[in-house]
Amino acid sequence: MSKLKVLVTGASGQLGSDLVDELLMRSHDVVALSRSQLDITNCGAVAAAIREHRPSVFINCAAMVNVDACELDVEAAIKVNALAVWHIAVLCSKAKVKLVQISTDYVFDGEKNSPYTEADVPNPINVYGLTKFFGEMFVRNYCDEHLIVRTAGLYGIRGSRSKGGNFVEFVIGAALKNEPLRLVTDMVTSPTFTRDLASKLCELVEAEAHGIVHVVNSGQCSWHEFGSRALSLMGLDVQVIPIVSDELDRPARRPKYTPLVSIRLDDFGVEPLRDWREALHDYLCIRGLLKQ
Repeated sequence: MSKLKVLVTGASGQLGSDLVDELLMRSHDVVALSRSQLDITNCGAVAAAIREHRPSVFINCAAMVNVDACELDVEAAIKVNALAVWHIAVLCSKAKVKLVQISTDYVFDGEKNSPYTEADVPNPINVYGLTKFFGEMFVRNYCDEHLIVRTAGLYGIRGSRSKGGNFVEFVIGAALKNEPLRLVTDMVTSPTFTRDLASKLCELVEAEAHGIVHVVNSGQCSWHEFGSRALSLMGLDVQVIPIVSDELDRPARRPKYTPLVSIRLDDFGVEPLRDWREALHDYLCIRGLLKQ
């Protein structure tokens, strides 16, 4: 694969930072722009960045990802997750730049009771999922050269600023303080290590993948199982109270069953990601919380 000029937005975030590291490791030419350097809702600034840097690929990792915050500020969620993506799609199309958009399992309603593939029809049940789905539609309809990657349950070394870290760190932090944990048993997903996702994103871009592709660590589990696994690996003995999602009383509804699988990775000669248990173990080792 020839060297690519890649512009990454949201480059200091949980996924964006890992993606930039991976692209550089693969010797691509990277323009890494954090939110403070490029606000994607500023159409003029995005247009100027494309003119100045002339990327061949634009990867948008910027988004409003706090699900409850989206529910409480619908206008902001639409502005960031939908309208900004529409402008980016139009600008990339005009400049003949391939657009890679990161999307989510929350575009689905969780009623299927088996893992969702790229062929399943989205039906979001909250503002976050709806605005991310709008973003997908804008990319598909306004930029011919595009790749939409749906993923789920992200956790990474740098954590998510809008969520105050990540789920694994939250669970371990509470356990180290000997605080009882209330973890949900009836919400099932495919938790995904951002370093693994970043590597697979690069493979897909290099393979000239297009359309919609699901990329998650293989397998599925509830948040209760995921958190309990992390505690077990760490050897932490703390009270874990199983609860159901209705007990959380949050502003936004959550889909209860959204594991993802891909029927399209094969089309591009790309292997699925490893099992979520192996990825979690490696995450804890990289964080220095567990010995190899």
